[in-house]
Amino acid sequence: MNDRYDGYDQQQYELVGYDEFGQPVYRQVQQAPSYERSADGSAYGYGYDPYATGQQQPVPPAPPAPPQQQPPHAYDPYGHPQPGSYDPYGAQAGTGEQPRVAQQVDVEQTAAYIPQQAPPREEPARPQDRDYRTEQFSFVEEPDDNSEDVIDWLKFTESRSERREEAKRRGRNRIVALVVVLALCLVGGVGYLWSQDKLPFLSKDGAAAGAAAETGPQNRDVIVVHLHNTKGGATSTALLVNNTTTKQGTTVLLPNSLALSAEDGTATTLGKSVGDDGSAGTGDEIDTLLGTDIEGTWRLDTPYLNNLVELVGNIDIDTNATVPDPAKKGTALVHKGEQQTLSGPMAVGYATYRAKGEDQTAQLMRFGQVMQGVLRKLSSDPQAATTTVQTLAQILDPSLTEKDLGAFLAKLADHAKEGDYKTALLPVQSGGTLSESAADSVVKDVLGGTVKAPAKGDSLRVGVKNATGVTARTEKARVTLVNGGYTFVSGGTGTSVVSSQVTYADAARKQDAVEVAKTLGLPTSAVRKGKTAANADVSVVLGQDYTGGQ
Repeated sequence: MNDRYDGYDQQQYELVGYDEFGQPVYRQVQQAPSYERSADGSAYGYGYDPYATGQQQPVPPAPPAPPQQQPPHAYDPYGHPQPGSYDPYGAQAGTGEQPRVAQQVDVEQTAAYIPQQAPPREEPARPQDRDYRTEQFSFVEEPDDNSEDVIDWLKFTESRSERREEAKRRGRNRIVALVVVLALCLVGGVGYLWSQDKLPFLSKDGAAAGAAAETGPQNRDVIVVHLHNTKGGATSTALLVNNTTTKQGTTVLLPNSLALSAEDGTATTLGKSVGDDGSAGTGDEIDTLLGTDIEGTWRLDTPYLNNLVELVGNIDIDTNATVPDPAKKGTALVHKGEQQTLSGPMAVGYATYRAKGEDQTAQLMRFGQVMQGVLRKLSSDPQAATTTVQTLAQILDPSLTEKDLGAFLAKLADHAKEGDYKTALLPVQSGGTLSESAADSVVKDVLGGTVKAPAKGDSLRVGVKNATGVTARTEKARVTLVNGGYTFVSGGTGTSVVSSQVTYADAARKQDAVEVAKTLGLPTSAVRKGKTAANADVSVVLGQDYTGGQ
């Protein structure tokens, strides 16, 4: 084999380590002898040529190094100079291991030139191969005093983070719960205000009125009340109306001069009917005239009105007249003014007072004020209102029980407290008949919208207006219609016309209108479709061509 160190037998080199690129580093061997201790502590020398033929040449033993002498440059396993007497190969005295040469060569100062050896090639930097010892990794096996602290700190930070997250979750849950509660309170509050009709922008009356306008006629509960003055003998009549569709209460005052048709078809007035026909008969006659459906009659004598006012705790109204005290001459029982507090006797005196020369409608308006004042003070609870009615101990019409009257008055009291109550006077003409304006403003708008179709067995209502110029012909037409099985409804008199007209509003009433024309002796050509009176199924205008014949 070719030995690359041939020709350099006299210059011996030995391996002293590796450079930072992993290349072997050599130095020239000094001719000084080397020594090695035997197992018994004696030293012997030998010459070692790492590149020779392997033969050892004995050399004289060298004296041992002084005990405290240290080599001029010592290297640790990583090639860095270290002070002191550290043995880089871990040899300990007395172990029997062969010590390495004490003299070390600085790798950076040693010439890297080696005979017949190519210069080291450039290689990318890589971590140095180092001789790691087990004791350098003792921290892996040996527990550290700080490890428990680190673990405790990690646990603390972890638990603290969890507590923060839990606190955030609880906070979010509280916010959600609060929002839900607020939403429920808002919805409940709006619902309550709506049920009490206290929302200015959403009124049940407006909604109900709109619904009623779309669906047709409105629903109304009506009772008639007759105030009997036990001292003077006069009567006052009013209709108490509860519109369940629009939630509106109304007192409709009926003058005693209102023309009615008695049970036998004869003409009469409201005041006379109350005295002659009684409450039940008068109610039927009012139904016939106005097209209403009176559910009951309430006879209220003045002593019971006195007790009623006392039971509700007096009333407060705006009086429009000074009422003299009949028991004390020269003194006033009721003074004129706003928000006057009236006791029972004062309320009776004001409701029945009619000054000399006054029309009966003025007294009716005072009666209406007293009734509305009583309703404002009456309880809105049906049971409490019924108890008040029972306490009066009055005798009611069989068609109206104490419980029914109490429940009805409680509804009106609720409307009166909320400001949804009004008083209206039914205007009549001089002959006691209704004008067209009265039929539109009161009969149609307040009492029922349109006249309801008569039930099976009821007679057809025929409204008659005399435009012949002869007053007596009205009575002839009434007798003719009553004998023909119709209900006569007086429409008063009108401007004289030549030709008579028979009008129906509902197409289903066309044949009835033809029969009415035949009964009155009018030609069928007089029948036409058009507007009728609000309180009649068929309207007739008698012209000059009507002679009153059969």
